[in-house]
Amino acid sequence: MILDSSYREAKRVRAGNGYMGDHHEFLITPEGTALITIYSPVSWDLSSIGGPENGAVLDGIAQEVDIATGKVLFEWHSLDHVGIEASYRALPENEQMPFDYFHINSIDVDLDNNLLVSSRTTFAIYKIDRKTGRVIWKLGGKESDFEIGDGAWMRYQHDTRRHPDGTITVFDNGAVKKDDKSYGLVLDPDEEEMTVSLVREYPDPSGKVAAVMGNVQVLPSGGVFIGWGSDPLFSEFGEDGELLFNAVFPPRVNSYRAFRFPWSGQPAEDPALAVEPGDGELTLYASWNGATEVAAWQALAGPAPDRLKPLGPATPRAGFETAITVHTAEPYVGVQARDRSGRVLGTSAVSRTPT
Repeated sequence: MILDSSYREAKRVRAGNGYMGDHHEFLITPEGTALITIYSPVSWDLSSIGGPENGAVLDGIAQEVDIATGKVLFEWHSLDHVGIEASYRALPENEQMPFDYFHINSIDVDLDNNLLVSSRTTFAIYKIDRKTGRVIWKLGGKESDFEIGDGAWMRYQHDTRRHPDGTITVFDNGAVKKDDKSYGLVLDPDEEEMTVSLVREYPDPSGKVAAVMGNVQVLPSGGVFIGWGSDPLFSEFGEDGELLFNAVFPPRVNSYRAFRFPWSGQPAEDPALAVEPGDGELTLYASWNGATEVAAWQALAGPAPDRLKPLGPATPRAGFETAITVHTAEPYVGVQARDRSGRVLGTSAVSRTPT
């Protein structure tokens, strides 16, 4: 789904050719197309790797769809190009479950307009010809086309991205009980010598392995912003690797990817208000989910819904929901959201004062 700055749906993009799109990737290109991932179960002979002859496997599909028309412009199938023996993943104990041998989790546009596809369970990045689907090279995994330099090896990785200087960033999850922690990696692939070297690594500040999810965003400052996936952190590092910012989600909460961008949002709906009576006073709870410019809340009160006036000075916004204590005998109350200059951004529905 593509939303505007008021969080209204501007466009919904679906996979084509009878497939259902998957949540791992949704990248909008400058050409007005979307790159999306698909997991498609296919009957497959798994006897070559110790599985059943009448087994099933998940085909990792990269699809490019025209956003305006929904037309499929390009479609790539992992099973056409990458054998099941390339996977480091063990067969599922339940033979009825399809074998997720490839686990496609990111698609990016390379500098020459071809595609980079990340496969979590083959530990590899594949450069794909955007016209023919041919695998141009494979970085990592079994039988890598590149000689891997010290520190440049990755396992169970996510979020492969090419950058204008030729480097590639990747979120290296690592393996639980095998690696010490997860890292954001900056790699420098030499496509003439077919070698890849480590430029910089950003270690997980908690010192843990993020078993799943995660991403690396390069910032205009030269530093990076990293979402640590199942280790529920998000962090900013300076260009020199110094940790500048680190925050943690509440327990049992995590994020597939985390980003830092300028954003100004104002919801289409009005601010929300809840009113709670107290001993000779009222508490107004004001919130506006998704509004980024609210600096203060102005309490309102009056004898009729259309005759409300400001009640005392505005209260500075305090987190998602701001509590405002007021003393009034008026039968109706409301709140106004104001920005830093005092401009009114929105007004709640009027609430009758509870007795």
